[in-house]
Amino acid sequence: MDSGGRPSLGQVILLGTSSVVTAILYSVYRQKAQVAQELKGAKKIHLGEDLKNILSEAPGKCVPYAVIEGAVRSVKETLNSQFVENCKGVIQRLTLQEHKMVWNRTTHLWNDYSKIIHQRTNTVPFDLVPHEDGVDVAVRVLKPLESVNLGLETVYEKFHPSVQSFTDVIGHYISGERPKGIQETEEMLKVGATLTGVGELVLDNNSVRLQPPKQGMQYYLSSQDFDSLLQRQESSVKLWKILALVFGFATCATLFFILRRQYLQWQERLRLEQMQEEFREREAQLLSQASPEDRESLKSACVMCLSSFKSCVFLECGHVCSCHECYRALPEPKKCPICRRKITRVVPLYNS
Repeated sequence: MDSGGRPSLGQVILLGTSSVVTAILYSVYRQKAQVAQELKGAKKIHLGEDLKNILSEAPGKCVPYAVIEGAVRSVKETLNSQFVENCKGVIQRLTLQEHKMVWNRTTHLWNDYSKIIHQRTNTVPFDLVPHEDGVDVAVRVLKPLESVNLGLETVYEKFHPSVQSFTDVIGHYISGERPKGIQETEEMLKVGATLTGVGELVLDNNSVRLQPPKQGMQYYLSSQDFDSLLQRQESSVKLWKILALVFGFATCATLFFILRRQYLQWQERLRLEQMQEEFREREAQLLSQASPEDRESLKSACVMCLSSFKSCVFLECGHVCSCHECYRALPEPKKCPICRRKITRVVPLYNS
């Protein structure tokens, strides 16, 4: 806080940064809370013989946001794993991920770094069917790759370490990058796996479809059951709420600190102005009662002791108001008693 009562640049930056971070965290919290609330309000529908009757009675033969659980069954063909025998699925994702160490010039440490250098996802049409046998009903799942938290299972994972010669090692240290190797991963949504779908359920030409919902709601295809999925979303909401509250409290504390400093500075200025006013009144009273010779001496008297002559020029403000003894008695950091600016240096004043 400067002498004028204005916040310093560091305080303004701190307050602005904490306010922006709080606003961002609160926005994320509101989005997460809305998603959790929408998920909590989704209608649970049992995958059974009465599914089509329920949809036919619904407005527009559609449930805008429904929860349905079933086993994965391929419509025609299936996808075979490239690495595991007798492993069949309807979604296959192959990923190549590069791992390396990168030299951080700021911290002077080697940091782990990874990036996906290749990824391919294959899909075939599939349905959700009841776990019970003898129930002739199926739900066709549309656009599964648009879902959140797609429940894929890792069926193969292997790390291929880099083979390096001595010259390669020297070159990597000079360049600041040390390759560790390539990680190869295969993920699949297996046939027969249990899947929980949350989306728009539509009855169209005697066939039931699960598709991404409208109005910006989240589309889920998860290997978790609905209660676990909801609990996970609510835990995420609590985390973002705590973060928003912590940064909000920090913002309020920073604002309170700045306002308190401004208030104390204002009180100090008010006290000094009152002292100056009392001094001027006292000086005017003494001048009115003094003889002409004493009036000249009073005008040159120190404003603090009123007994010695003014003998100091305060810089950078330029005020002449104190004797040398009173200047030495000022508390550190020394400030001008007239304007309260910091005294950087003192020039002696000689009266001839």
